[in-house]
Amino acid sequence: FPSQTVTGNFAKVIHGLNADHLTDQVIQRSKRMILDTLGVGLLGASTEVCHKVTQYSKIYSSDLSSTIWGHLDFRLPPLYAAFVNGVAVHSMDFDDTWHPATHPSGAVLPAVIALSEAFPQKKKFSGLDLLLAFNVGIEVQGRLLHFSREARNIPKRY
Repeated sequence: FPSQTVTGNFAKVIHGLNADHLTDQVIQRSKRMILDTLGVGLLGASTEVCHKVTQYSKIYSSDLSSTIWGHLDFRLPPLYAAFVNGVAVHSMDFDDTWHPATHPSGAVLPAVIALSEAFPQKKKFSGLDLLLAFNVGIEVQGRLLHFSREARNIPKRY
């Protein structure tokens, strides 16, 4: 019986996560990370770079749409809403970080929220489901960073 590949192990761990794995500490920390990211994203929605990607993204449309933070009257397909909101978060560069340097919430939260808005009304998921999806995204990013050879020498490069 051959040993499992890194990719297979990675997929098995991610697929096996469920809301029972969210401890009270993880839930509280996640809520703080989400609130921080939303605040930074709302501030970043007024930046020049965010205006540029918003204008670029207006050419795309679909039957599904998600909110652009700070613009309640403007929606985009989930992919582009996540892109614009992610740019808004990163344009301020005040979002959370860990070592080696990465900004996990700014990449994960816009995608999770955009997808959650695109679900049909009868399939909406709970706040706990959103927290689980957020934490799975953080876990994926952290594991990919851990596996990256380039990430290992970031402190030496700066």
